[in-house]
Amino acid sequence: MADKYLLRVTAGPSYDPSSHQVVAVNSGTPTSIQSPLCSADVSVRIQNYRGLPRCSPSTSSYFSHPPHTHDQYSIGFSFVPHHSINGKSLVFGNDFDYPIRDRIPPGFNAAFKIVKWAIDPGLEGDVYAEKPYLYGNALSSINVLNVGPKVGKENIQYQSAGSQGDEEAIVEGGFEGGQEVREELHIPDTAAARQKWFLGGRDRLENWQWEEGRLYKADFFNPYLDFNQFALELPGFSLKVLGYLGGEDYLRYVLKDIDTGEVLFVVVFTLLPNDQDDDGNSKTSQPGKSNTDPADGPPDKSFEPMAEDLD
Repeated sequence: MADKYLLRVTAGPSYDPSSHQVVAVNSGTPTSIQSPLCSADVSVRIQNYRGLPRCSPSTSSYFSHPPHTHDQYSIGFSFVPHHSINGKSLVFGNDFDYPIRDRIPPGFNAAFKIVKWAIDPGLEGDVYAEKPYLYGNALSSINVLNVGPKVGKENIQYQSAGSQGDEEAIVEGGFEGGQEVREELHIPDTAAARQKWFLGGRDRLENWQWEEGRLYKADFFNPYLDFNQFALELPGFSLKVLGYLGGEDYLRYVLKDIDTGEVLFVVVFTLLPNDQDDDGNSKTSQPGKSNTDPADGPPDKSFEPMAEDLD
């Protein structure tokens, strides 16, 4: 049963979990990240959130904005690159440090085809690899992109133009010179048209630069992944994955330069048994030792979801 488990969300500038900090889900306060490649602020919202810290709000006013009333989660972020990155190189998606092929549920291939058709035609990857991955180019995968001004490396200005209300819902477009950047490259005004436009040819990606010192705001969201039921609800297709998970599994999102392998930041959603304190420690584990460390390899099989979790 899904209520036997809870989530912990962490974020950091690298794959190394020791560099991560716990994200205050639905709090309205972004998590600030400094990496060699960028300065970033990350906000995570999850509808009906059940996780750590246990005092976290169950929802966010973000989900009251008309474009998001049906969404299940959001990873919103602002970032300023510390050096320019070509548009063809920056990707956003999921990856793992260990094989997951033995826990891929039946129906995954059908689900992936639906995702490619209905959600992200640019998504590519190999879930059967030793280090599985699913990446899409950031310019076509990110749902909303707002281009801001040149601000320098440290000035994120998270709450500013391009938002709606106190709990920011980033909107497509540009401000303080950012709209001119879009217009010079003839990038369409709407989010869906921009995503489709960047899928139209490699030259369009190559002509874009994620400029050093420029502020970008982005939002990744959808109504399909339910973190509370651990289910993927696609158009005409439902895939419950909880019963196929082993140990304290995690789902990691990463923004990275695919050419160099350098990471701008990662956001990690970790599944934990429902006996954790706010530090992610089990009451039966060694004090100060988290049960889950993605760098440790495959999850500990001592915690296995029960057969009824497939229901």
